[in-house]
Amino acid sequence: MSLAAQVMFVLFFVWTFIGMPLGYAMLASGIVYFLISGADMGLVASQSLNGIYGNFVMLAVPLFIFAAELMNAGEMTDKMFGFANLLVGRVRGGLAHVNIIASVIFAGMSGSALADAAGPGKISIDMMIKAGYRPGFAGALTSTSAILGPIIPPSIPMVLYGVVTNTSIGYLFLGGVGPGLFMAAVMMAVVAVQARLQDFPIQPKPTRSEAIGVVRDAAPTLLLPVILLGGIYTGAVTPTEAAAVAAFVALVLALFWYRTLTPTKLFQVLRESSKATAIVAITIAGAVVMNYIVAAERLPHMLGVWIASLDMSPMMFMFAVNVLFILLGALFDTLLLLLVCIPILMPTVRELGIDPVHFGVVATVNMMIGLIHPPMGQVLFLISGITGIKVGTILSEIWVLLLMMVATLFILAFVPQITLWLPEMAGYVPQGTFH
Repeated sequence: MSLAAQVMFVLFFVWTFIGMPLGYAMLASGIVYFLISGADMGLVASQSLNGIYGNFVMLAVPLFIFAAELMNAGEMTDKMFGFANLLVGRVRGGLAHVNIIASVIFAGMSGSALADAAGPGKISIDMMIKAGYRPGFAGALTSTSAILGPIIPPSIPMVLYGVVTNTSIGYLFLGGVGPGLFMAAVMMAVVAVQARLQDFPIQPKPTRSEAIGVVRDAAPTLLLPVILLGGIYTGAVTPTEAAAVAAFVALVLALFWYRTLTPTKLFQVLRESSKATAIVAITIAGAVVMNYIVAAERLPHMLGVWIASLDMSPMMFMFAVNVLFILLGALFDTLLLLLVCIPILMPTVRELGIDPVHFGVVATVNMMIGLIHPPMGQVLFLISGITGIKVGTILSEIWVLLLMMVATLFILAFVPQITLWLPEMAGYVPQGTFH
């Protein structure tokens, strides 16, 4: 590795640790590299612009962000939560199960863990605390269930993974269904055990007229994931077009069906969506510049040679990468792992015969777990911010769920069939031998 690259990485980590936004840290580090190496500075601009505007698939990211913001502002999450409560609210610990089911449903529409936590998550916590659940447990369960958002399709991280690795986004979406539902089942099993041990409350049975009203109100919202995923899997629309459909349908429902989206709320949705999109765009621009430098320095080749010298099996490689990502996820932003680390690892992944869809889904699950463990824990801080529950209080209750999610991660890593069975049913042919 050249001196310029060493200086770039040192500056990048220093700037990240002192709190510089990730995108700016990557761009600034890249500029320093070009200055020291004497390379053409115009490459910074050209690579950045190509990363943001050079791929039509990238348009799906702001559209999914916009759709999620619309669903939260238009109170569509309230209808969805009522439907989830109708399904499982009457069992012991019913509201805790409702929390998970609501996240599963919302995951089929948003693709974002933070949107899940801020939407149905806030509603779930308020209702759980009123029903007598401990605030720390309510916050812990909500934080954990929110990570289902980017695992069950659609998924913003999977879109980005597909772009940087040239992997089919449609098959990635299909690959996320099995792991997402498996994780939800594990969460519900943990809740069921805790409900018996700690005597969680039971929700009252709704009347027939109340049940009909809940289904009637929720039906249009519940059709959204059917339209969205059905369109992708039948080939009627691309993932990017599906994101546009999701945003359009959410806007129409919020404005004309539920009539809950006022001009003021719409302005807030546009403002928040623009801010979130700008953050992602700057981060992608910086990542593309750093990836160009990584390729120029031949770091993926060097990594491949080093791993080959270790004579690691695919299973050992998966174990090592997952442990590494768990450690890095405690310190760094998800986008850093996704946009910088993944491209470095992909040549080795393919050389070892690991299927890119399987690896992408497992990597996404790993990065989402990083959102709920300290010190980074973005979802934990978001939940704390919108509810007033202290992060320490949430952490004291989350360790059982967190350990179960880590165990689930390794099961998914070593049993590729959980990820690949649905893509294979849709015609996908797994690549490599580790499946």
